This record gives sequence, structure tokens and C-alpha cells, in this order.
Amino acid sequence: MAPRLPRAVTSTATTYLLVRPSVGAGASRHASLRLYSAQTEPLIRVANVPAGATGHIRVLELNRASARNAISKGLLAALRAEVDAIHAQYGPGGEELSVASTAQGGPTRALVIASAVDSCFCAGADLKERRGFTQEETNEFLTNLRATFTSLADLPIPTISAISSIALGGGLELALSTHFRVLSSNATVGLPETRLGIIPGAGGTHRLTGLVGLSRARDLILTGRRVAAPEAYFLGIADRLVEVVPEDERDGADILPAARKSALSEAVRLAQEICEGGPIAIRAALQAVAWARPDKENEMYERVVATEDRNEALKAFKEKRKPVFKGR
Repeated sequence: MAPRLPRAVTSTATTYLLVRPSVGAGASRHASLRLYSAQTEPLIRVANVPAGATGHIRVLELNRASARNAISKGLLAALRAEVDAIHAQYGPGGEELSVASTAQGGPTRALVIASAVDSCFCAGADLKERRGFTQEETNEFLTNLRATFTSLADLPIPTISAISSIALGGGLELALSTHFRVLSSNATVGLPETRLGIIPGAGGTHRLTGLVGLSRARDLILTGRRVAAPEAYFLGIADRLVEVVPEDERDGADILPAARKSALSEAVRLAQEICEGGPIAIRAALQAVAWARPDKENEMYERVVATEDRNEALKAFKEKRKPVFKGR
């Protein structure tokens, strides 16, 4: 069943409209998120989708169409600013700070990173820009890139990448820095750095290994080969696979626009499904799974069992209704 999306969401740059797809034959199985802006296009389009009783899902769409969303200094700075803004809502232990409730749309409960460009999620680093760097500038860029991806990976809320078409090199490393990856069936991912005489340098080697295991990671990184979406799902790189076909298969219609919208819609749907749980419990579960230790699980359980949300869930169960979680 398609998720119910709000008609309008807010952005730090402008207001975006969400347009529901028509219902009937040929309609997409998921609601589509369509964003429009009358202002100058920013490097990242930003929108908030309401989530649960309080808070929102933050949606970031990379928007450098002319460079296939290649990661430039400007795009990296914009991404880091967004990640830092979410970190500012939470304490070092993942607890929600008072500033979160005063943020636009309430606390950020989940983050979706997608592309505003049909042809590419992210082509990796901006090699044209990098050719003009001094060695010092290159080192500074790499330091900032690694720090940004690490900060993204350390967010205490669920993070999801929506990938259609291409995610290569730094683009895949960006996606590997999120908790989940949703791929459209036409997507292609890969770490081709060895074919450029280098290696993945923004977390690709250890994050990919953590997902698919040493042997498979070694295969993908040493060959630098591109991996189609079905294989990526089989290997464990993708957590969700969205089947996309042309509306009219007879003329080989371009599926890229539909693929981008479908991947984004499924990522938002996944975020909404996660956000149906208690916010404190979701953050505690993320930490417990990341540590994968009995003592950490015990610590997180003790944190959630004394919350108002837990009492609300018990009350809702007795009253045969859905709980209304407030993150307390």
C-alpha cells in the first residue's frame, strides 16, 4: 500500500509541493515525491515530511545536474551543514535535546538522501575541480570528505539512501555511510578507484567489508567492477529493491524519471514505517545493534523501559489502538 504523503512540506530554501500519483491502471505502486522550486536551485534540495505524532523525516536531494552530482567542495559543505544541524538536536548518548522540539517541523526522526537528477545519484568526487587543487587542498578536501561521511554514519537516527541510475566511487561511499540503501532495479553501483590508480578513501573499504564480508568486498574493490541492482541486493549492499519498468515497453521509454521517483518514494515509505515506532526506542535499537554486545543491549533496554512512550504503548495495547509516541 502506498504511503500517504502530505500535500506540502517546508524547506530551508523554499516550499516544495508533493503531488500524489493518479490511481488506476499503470499507476505506481508507491506514492511519488515531486519537488518543485521557483527559486534558484540550491546544491541540495531540502524538504521535511511529517513523521508520527511529533517530528519529521528530512529529505535531502543532491542537485548538481551539470556535474552528475559529483561531490565538490560546495556540495560537501552543504551536506556537512545538514548533518551538523541534525547532530545539534541530539546529545552524545543519542538523547533528544530541548532544541530539537523548537526546530522547524519538530525533531528530525529520520534522514533520506536522494538525487534531484534523473541520470545519477552521485558520480563520486568532482575530478574536474580536483585537478585544480594543490596537494594541500587535496588533503584538506579528503579530510573534510571523510569527516562528513563519518559524521553521517554516526547520526543517532535512521538514515536511508535512495539510489536510482548510478552511484560510483564517492557516491557509493556516501550511500554506505547510511543505515539503509534503497535501489531501483535499473541502478548500478561500484567502487572503481583501482582503475584510476587509487583506492576508496572515504570509508568504502571498511564499510563495504562490514556489509558483504571480506571476500566479496575484495572482489568488488580490486576489480572495480560495476554491480547491477539485483546483484547489489543479493550481496547485501541494497536493503530494498524497487522494480521499475517503462510505462510503455514497446517504445523503450526512458525509465530514469520513474526510477528516481520510485526509489525516493520507497525510501520515504521505509522511513515512515520505521518512525511508527517509539523515537527513543528506535535510537536505542540503532545503538544496540551497532555495538552488538549484551551489555549494550541491557543498557539500551534499561533506557527505554522507563520512558513515557513505553507506558503509552502498553496503554494503547490495552485500548486496542495505535500508540501516540512523543519521544519522552
